[in-house]
Amino acid sequence: MSRQPSSIEGQIAVVGEREVVLGYRLLGVEDTFVVGKEEAQRTLLELLESGKYGLIIVSENLRRGLTTSTKEKLDSSIVPLVIFLPSPYSVESEESLSALAKRVLGVDIKVSGGAAAGGGSGSSGKSGG
Repeated sequence: MSRQPSSIEGQIAVVGEREVVLGYRLLGVEDTFVVGKEEAQRTLLELLESGKYGLIIVSENLRRGLTTSTKEKLDSSIVPLVIFLPSPYSVESEESLSALAKRVLGVDIKVSGGAAAGGGSGSSGKSGG
């Protein structure tokens, strides 16, 4: 049996407010970082470049304080995959599910107004025989 490349086997890091980090810490994630908006950019870039992590989970509130170039670097990263999750204090989600799927998977999700009864460009998986 062949193994996947070791770069995909990285650890998980969580960066965010105390409440967010504490929850992941209780779940067993060891590499957790409580940071404010001021230190978030430096911490995230260090984690990204360390080569130690396969997944970096970041509180959505910290995203607002990052520079455009840092956001682009984090958004385009595949290993480690960087995801922004709503924090307990988030008022609204900054990235919709369809935007996340497009960014991470390269898939554009479109939701129609109702159930389609035939037609359309999609396949239902049934053959009309």
